[in-house]
Amino acid sequence: MTTNERILILRTSAMGDIVMSSHLAEGLRSRYPDARICWLAEPQVAPLLEHNPALDAVIVWPKLRWKELLRTRQWGPLLREARDFIVRLRSERFSLAIDAQGLLRTRLFAWLSGARERVGFVSREPGQFLMTRLLAKGAGSRLMGSEYFYLLQQLGVTTTHLRQRIDLAPASTAAAAECLTSVGVSAGYVVFAPFTTRPQKHWFDQRWIELAQATTLQFGLPVVWLGGPADRQHAERLASAGGGIPLAGTTSLAVSAALVAGASLVIGVDTGLTHLGSAFDVPTVALFGATCPYSSTCSERTIVLYHPLPCSPCRRSPSCEGRFDCMQALTVAEVMQAAERLCPARLQA
Repeated sequence: MTTNERILILRTSAMGDIVMSSHLAEGLRSRYPDARICWLAEPQVAPLLEHNPALDAVIVWPKLRWKELLRTRQWGPLLREARDFIVRLRSERFSLAIDAQGLLRTRLFAWLSGARERVGFVSREPGQFLMTRLLAKGAGSRLMGSEYFYLLQQLGVTTTHLRQRIDLAPASTAAAAECLTSVGVSAGYVVFAPFTTRPQKHWFDQRWIELAQATTLQFGLPVVWLGGPADRQHAERLASAGGGIPLAGTTSLAVSAALVAGASLVIGVDTGLTHLGSAFDVPTVALFGATCPYSSTCSERTIVLYHPLPCSPCRRSPSCEGRFDCMQALTVAEVMQAAERLCPARLQA
């Protein structure tokens, strides 16, 4: 490859994985300073990428729009929009497509982009023939985003200077400050990120309630409960019992990210908001059990709490009949000890 290549990164979804792969752009920019680098992403995660200075463009794939057209059998509009999208991809004249997701759809988009070189991860997904080079995800490292560091290394990129990076628009930071002012927060605060899409990754409501009370007492700062729209009522119940301000589902992703960036402390489970805490180098306590995506990060201010059992990590196939023993092993006292190690003094704004 030459320095003026045209590169497409494909990691279309999953907020946490977008965060963990965010150093791909900076790594490629350092290796190919004159290249045009674009990222293909779904609309809901695009705000985490749109202000990355290493990217020239974020190409948004309207997945939900296409699914709705498919559901309602609007074949004409669907075909026209798909055609226009492919034309948009091919107009970039990409020379290299990097599939950092390893799904059939991302492999297909890599092929449809017209890139002559298409590099991606080995996976069980079909469509490997669509790639020109397949890479393992590397082994032996438990660093946050290790597979993406390995991918960059295989492309000749020096990674020792890299870490996850999320850049936000000033408007998002201003909106977060306005949101906090509207609920009476004028100094520091602690973010709780207790929600995920899989119950086996959850901690337990009573422990979150006790932790909220303990952190407020110890650090003298309010708890801000964050999550998505589906978590709004749950957050309200937890805040009612444990104290704090339920903001889950009330802000955009970009504003939620800005709230994480401005926090004095983040405590959460295996979810994107927790990973953002590490990316922003905010003191972060990560509670892992059924999954353990990493045990260390590029931030020295992250502590991962994880007590593996013989069945760990079970990921999508828990065998404990709903007890979630790995998460039961994480106590409020242990979480508080980790928080106090990261923030030994009373937190300040």
